[in-house]
Order: sequence, then structure tokens, then C-alpha cells
Amino acid sequence: MNYDTLPLNALRAFEATARLGSVTAAAQELNVTHGAVSRQLRTLDEHFGVALFVKVGRGLKLTDHGAQLHSGVGEAFTRLRDSCLSLKREVEGAPFTLACPGSFLARWFIPRLDRLHRELPELRLHVFSSEAELDPRRDDVSATLTFAAPPWPTDMTVIELAPERIGAVISPHLASQLDATRADTLFACKLLHTASRPQAWPQWGHAQGLDPTRLAHAQAQSQGFEHLYYLLEAAVAGLGVAIAPQLLVADDLHNGRLIAPWGFIETDARICLWLPRHVSDRRGQRLADWLVAELGGDNG
Repeated sequence: MNYDTLPLNALRAFEATARLGSVTAAAQELNVTHGAVSRQLRTLDEHFGVALFVKVGRGLKLTDHGAQLHSGVGEAFTRLRDSCLSLKREVEGAPFTLACPGSFLARWFIPRLDRLHRELPELRLHVFSSEAELDPRRDDVSATLTFAAPPWPTDMTVIELAPERIGAVISPHLASQLDATRADTLFACKLLHTASRPQAWPQWGHAQGLDPTRLAHAQAQSQGFEHLYYLLEAAVAGLGVAIAPQLLVADDLHNGRLIAPWGFIETDARICLWLPRHVSDRRGQRLADWLVAELGGDNG
């Protein structure tokens, strides 16, 4: 067998047939005749000296040798298609579309967006958001910026940018009525939370040594908000003590709208950039590097 002259057209026909389960479907996808695909498959059998398919009823089934070949060929053609698509989008100057949660966009990203455009103009960045769960595998998404915890999916490139840190935040006026040296004094206030993060208060409370029974009772009586943006505005207004990621209250802490008298703890979640396989590693990595630099100043 000559390893220097791989029959690439035959391998393409093989990959399509194995993936679609029939010669007819492969021929339709490749825009060739049924006979052309059959000839390519016979060429491949002869090339390797083994049968790669067996007939099962009216369809085809991979032999053990065929399955072994397909495990590598299928991945190779997927990567090839993704690389070509990525290069085409970059050469044509397609915008880099970033999806992120609405609260993240409003409280952290928008204040830095103008600087990002100036420093990475080649991205032609387009940002969209949603408070619903974002789908990082959408065809029109170049990357997704979000908080998440491992394990990471095998079909995505996940770049960890910074650890998540959460803490209790409160308005300066309300804090003046409490003992900033004792976390349990927050029970004198109403607790505020978002429905999407019910575990946040127990995580932080455990690290602070708060009585879990008392905390559970306080959380049951707490005020919930659908979006973190509204939660933090309620905290600024003095309606209670909110639990939130440090990153998303960094500007409020800096401006004195909120304070965090009892500090922040690190969780098992990370701020991550999720990249589908069709996205250019170069543009995605440049954005990731920029984000790491920005996050280093806010989340340290």
C-alpha cells in the first residue's frame, strides 16, 4: 500500500457514506452519481486490501476495519470543513459574533466595548445577549462568554479566563446599620437573589461559617429577581443584601454604590470563552487574551 498517495476523493466518498448510511445519500450530498460513489468505495477496498462495508438488508454497515478508518477520517473531514469555513469567514471579513448573558453585557462588557473596538478592530465584533440559556453551538455564534463549571464538552474549545468569585454586597447606607466584622449580622436584612443561582447563598454562607439552618430560613424568605441587573439595582436602593459575582459589581464597588464588607469567595465556576470548532483560533485567541487582561484588573 502506497502511503504517499492517499485516495482523497475515495476517502471523501467513504466518509459521506459512513456518516449517512447509504451510497444514495452520499451521492446526493456530494452531487455525483450513485455509480461514482460505488466506484470510489471499491477503489478504497482495493487500496487497503480489506472490505470496509458489508451489506445489511438494503443498507450498508461498516466492518471493523471500516469503523477503524471512519473514526479518524470522520474527524479529519470535520476539522477540514471547519478550517475552510473559518478561513473563508475571516478572509471575507465576517463579524465575530459574541453571545453573552444580558447582565454580563450591561454591567461589565458595555463599559469596555469602545476600548475593545479600538484595540481589536479586526474582529468587527458584534455582541448579542439573552437572559435565557445561550446556545454556544449556534451556527451564527463565533463565541460565547459565560460563567460555567467543568467538565467541559469535547466538541467545543473552552478557554478559561478567570475564576468566579461571589460575595454579599450591600448599599453603604444599609451597611452602616450592621457590624461589618460579623457576616451573621446580614440576617437583620432581607436577602436578595436571582432564581438562576439558588446555590450562591449556601456556597458563600458555608465559606463564612454561617449557620446553614438559619441561612436556609432566611433564603426561603428572601426576595428573588429574574435578572441579576434588577437584583443589583435593588441592592443599590437599599432593599437588602444581594449575592453576586465580584466581576459584575466591580464598577459599583469602585464607585461606592455598593460595598462588600464580608468579602468574596472563589467557586468552582469559571468565566469562559466557548468557541465552536468552525471559529478561527486566531480571532478567538486574540479576544481571549484581551479578556484575560481586562479581567485581571477586575477580578483579582
